[in-house]
Amino acid sequence: MNSRNHHARTGSPTGIGSALTRRRLLQGSAALAAGTIGAGAVSSCGGVAAPPGATELDYWLWDANQLPAYSAAIDLFMEQNPDVFVRVTQLGWGDYWTKLTASFVAEAGPDAFANHLARYPEFVTLGVIAPLDGLAPLDAIPADHFQEGLQTLWTGQDGTRYGIPKDYDTIAVLYDKAMLAEEGLTPEDLGDLDWNPEDGGSFEKMLARLSVDANGVHGDEEGFDPTNVARYGMAADAGIDYTGQTAWSPFALSTGWYFTDAETWGTQFNYDDERFAATMDWYFGLVDKGFFPPFGTFGDSSPPQTQVQSGKAALALAGSWMITTYNNLEGVELGIAPLPAGPVGTPISMFNGLGDSISAQSRHKEEAARLIAFLVSDEAQQIIGERAPFFPSTDVGTEAAIAAYADDGLDVTPFTNRVERGETGLYPLVENSASITTIMQTAFDRCWLRQIDGADFASYNERVNALFD
Repeated sequence: MNSRNHHARTGSPTGIGSALTRRRLLQGSAALAAGTIGAGAVSSCGGVAAPPGATELDYWLWDANQLPAYSAAIDLFMEQNPDVFVRVTQLGWGDYWTKLTASFVAEAGPDAFANHLARYPEFVTLGVIAPLDGLAPLDAIPADHFQEGLQTLWTGQDGTRYGIPKDYDTIAVLYDKAMLAEEGLTPEDLGDLDWNPEDGGSFEKMLARLSVDANGVHGDEEGFDPTNVARYGMAADAGIDYTGQTAWSPFALSTGWYFTDAETWGTQFNYDDERFAATMDWYFGLVDKGFFPPFGTFGDSSPPQTQVQSGKAALALAGSWMITTYNNLEGVELGIAPLPAGPVGTPISMFNGLGDSISAQSRHKEEAARLIAFLVSDEAQQIIGERAPFFPSTDVGTEAAIAAYADDGLDVTPFTNRVERGETGLYPLVENSASITTIMQTAFDRCWLRQIDGADFASYNERVNALFD
């Protein structure tokens, strides 16, 4: 399958999440008045009560960075729909999924909520999210209203829509411009790199140039010590999972490889493909060369952005949802470069999109449909895009976000060009994601530890494919 014509994105969820905490942030207006979600009930925001006779909706999301944008849009929705009052609840990633799952069990789920591609197949199986077909406000939205491929990701195996695309993300290379200048390089030197699994192409040469050992010797100089590295050419996440979204996926996808035997809802994984094996041998082989951190070098307390900020790593593959985080790093002048072009002739980024879903338990599905339909309207997308530290799902929202970033001096087109040019590969939308994670995590960890090579993934692939028998 030629993945350059397909789109994808992920936050790499692995399980329900951490234990539920008592602290909750409740937002019901653009004023961002805060309340607290206790053990049982949701309080009104800052004492704000619903107007008499209004239908009350609960809308949940997990990303604090998205909260101001969506609060502003929802305020406008309530102005235009005075018969509906919306409480917006934001919780941290782990707490969000714990609380959401518990609310479904208690038959007290939110009316509408931000959903993730790795979660919704299970929610469909459990019958806790509502089919969106037949809800008039949503039926009126054509699939081409969104970036190409996004609605495909939110269409179930039965052809039913279970989510309305709310945003998307892609991958690019982030770095500190000052670091690059100190090495006598310019942003243009990162703008047209290539990669292949045989010798790593010009991208590996750049990693070598930017890697420095404890004695100040660069990775492309004689005497470089790969066992005593002060700065790695490329940063590493604490863990690398079966999607490899901000790790190995851009390289594997750019060979023409794809995760499964179908664009979505595949039932046979391709971890036994020789192109995948060659990519793993190259990617984790960078450890032996001293260009990539060995397993366990950096933990959760030192994520890639911290490695770049501290000078422990030169380049980081990062998702577009991390732009604001990197841009706010003290002492870092953020630069954004495109992914290297692979054997297919172009860069290929995973393309993933979050969606808004409606709870099957909601007693106000029509009103919830009005809300999430409004959030993808041109009017709302303009508001969201102007405030968004991410890319909204429509052209209007994306263009507003690009302009807002440009006003801050950031050129984010290395992210958006992948979608515009169709240089993407869809997030692997499948069933059994939790079980796949359990099986494959060992394989990726062992390869990173240099205990197995790419060909050894075939045995793990057999176990994954057995899940679909």
